[in-house]
Amino acid sequence: MTFHESGPVRTRSFLLAGLSVTLSTDTRLIVENGVAARMAKVVEPSIEHLGYRLVRVKISAQNGCTVQIMAERPDGSMTVEDCETISRTLSPLLDVEDPVGTPYHLEISSPGIDRPLVRLSDFDRWAGHEAKIELSQIVDGRRRGRGILIGTEGETVIVRRTDVKEGDDPDLRFSIRSIESAWLVLTDDLIRESLRRDKAAREVAGDDEDFDDDDFESADDAETETMLEGHKPFQPAKTPFKPKKPVPRKKGPGRFAKTKE
Repeated sequence: MTFHESGPVRTRSFLLAGLSVTLSTDTRLIVENGVAARMAKVVEPSIEHLGYRLVRVKISAQNGCTVQIMAERPDGSMTVEDCETISRTLSPLLDVEDPVGTPYHLEISSPGIDRPLVRLSDFDRWAGHEAKIELSQIVDGRRRGRGILIGTEGETVIVRRTDVKEGDDPDLRFSIRSIESAWLVLTDDLIRESLRRDKAAREVAGDDEDFDDDDFESADDAETETMLEGHKPFQPAKTPFKPKKPVPRKKGPGRFAKTKE
């Protein structure tokens, strides 16, 4: 579900993925850089003051310039009303601070099912599911990894490869400080687990709808196929967004300039 609101400088939209999880309150260790980092520094205190948690800020050239702010409640849930609350709070703040320096579209969203992993607890909570990891530097001859999350040991993230050769160590170990971006891979199992957690969160909130266990056992049928079809997986920003500098306007000769005969 998407909502749009137009304005003189930017437009706002709200995106939800129907995902609810329980998260701890540890600090984000995988963070942005460049303009996105400046935006995160401006908005994160206000988001936390409202009782939410910032997940990720992503700036892209979509529609000229789009600023996507992913946020969630401490329990991982997020509603349209939550997006509207954050947007109403951030809009006047961003009108004053203006960390981007160019007109843009502001998008407030949930992290999504194939969510970015930015806290140590994210890697532990989603253990058993497939993830992709990109590093900020080459470690043991590799810049990226993909496999099943095993969890963490201290600040080390452990991923078990699915394409390991006989005799090789199946586990990849990365310091979370060396990870540039990490996100879950959308699979049937991940969707089933997301539906289960979503139901649990609604039950706690007293907003349990007509769901039963059959809904989750059959999650690989039409509903799962619908979620997979046309889904745009999370993609990290390859290079930091840089706003375009205005092109100076060339001055003409003027109305009273002499012309060559």
